[in-house]
Amino acid sequence: MKRRQSFSQTPKCEAADAKRIVIVDDHPLFRKGLEQLINSDDGFCICGEAETAAQAMDVLRKVKPDLVIVDISLPGTNGIELIKNIRAEFPRLPVLVLSMYDESLYALRALRAGAQGYVMKQEALANVVNAVHEVFQGRPYLSPSMSATVIAKFAQGSSESNVSTVERLSDRELEIFELIGKGQEIRAIAKMLHLSPKTVETHRAHIKEKLDLENARQVARLAVQWVGQQEH
Repeated sequence: MKRRQSFSQTPKCEAADAKRIVIVDDHPLFRKGLEQLINSDDGFCICGEAETAAQAMDVLRKVKPDLVIVDISLPGTNGIELIKNIRAEFPRLPVLVLSMYDESLYALRALRAGAQGYVMKQEALANVVNAVHEVFQGRPYLSPSMSATVIAKFAQGSSESNVSTVERLSDRELEIFELIGKGQEIRAIAKMLHLSPKTVETHRAHIKEKLDLENARQVARLAVQWVGQQEH
């Protein structure tokens, strides 16, 4: 059953000087904890929340917040595609990403898609309020460990020895690769992403070529391994 997106009616959110924030994350307990954390700052309030990209766009159109916090891993359309959709419809709305992924792959993609900041969930309690302040001040934010990773990445350059093979995938290909790794079949992926099965199969063929794999079975095997690595 689809959960309804919620909207805050607290007096704090009605105050003229409170910055209104929407949370997009599919874990209710994490949303609740993040809401309490952000509401503890007198200058911020949570005015709405959503657990899917489609719900998020609906909430943003209705509540018109000052900032949106987005998780990368969402059911169906992922956070990267959501950021692109937000940027297209709300070009001036700041986006802060919270993600369980601790490698620079998604941070760089999120920033390229239009996010103003990226915080790892493991560090969220310590850094998220600071990150929100930084983004509202017009400064991009990366958590300290992520900053070090990104700086090292650029310092090393983009030689084959330093670039993960998965980084060769486009954002859409990576999204499909991740869903394959989570056990989703082609038709299910097509339905989630509002694509035709043939389009998904074409993307899978490109993934196979870019990762130098021989068949769809090898794509699935590598995808499962990769997803497992991201979750540990």
